Amino acid sequence: MTRFDLSPLMRSSVGFDHLNRLIDTALSGDTTPSYPPYNIEKLGEDDYRITMAVAGFSPDELTVTVQESTLIVSGRAKDGDDTTRYLHRGIAKRAFERRFELADTVQVGAAKLENGLLEVALQRVIPDHKKPRTIEIRAERPAEPKTIEADAA
Repeated sequence: MTRFDLSPLMRSSVGFDHLNRLIDTALSGDTTPSYPPYNIEKLGEDDYRITMAVAGFSPDELTVTVQESTLIVSGRAKDGDDTTRYLHRGIAKRAFERRFELADTVQVGAAKLENGLLEVALQRVIPDHKKPRTIEIRAERPAEPKTIEADAA
């Protein structure tokens, strides 16, 4: 019997909404890239943060884009006059693109790069028409019985 482990798919989803698309991706044989490593943190009821380890990249070499319901973080080292001769090069500075599926209610906030970590703030914003609301139940009072009086003629 074949078993499918869908837990790796949950790592790159925030406000998980698109189950069918993720399952289709999983069954198509695509492998999830492992570079650069990242964390997804839940900071509060509606606040999230994605932290990516992008050591060696400067802010102008990184791009954070939101396209429809996908957050795309990419990095590309600038070509320069790098005349450095490495004896060992262990810090990977290869180009990457990482995609995160976002729920329709998740909005991307600010991004900052500090100490080699790129932090992208996310917030779940539920529109008023999707928020639960309480409907008042009104009870109709029964009509008072009418009394018909007969004329004494």
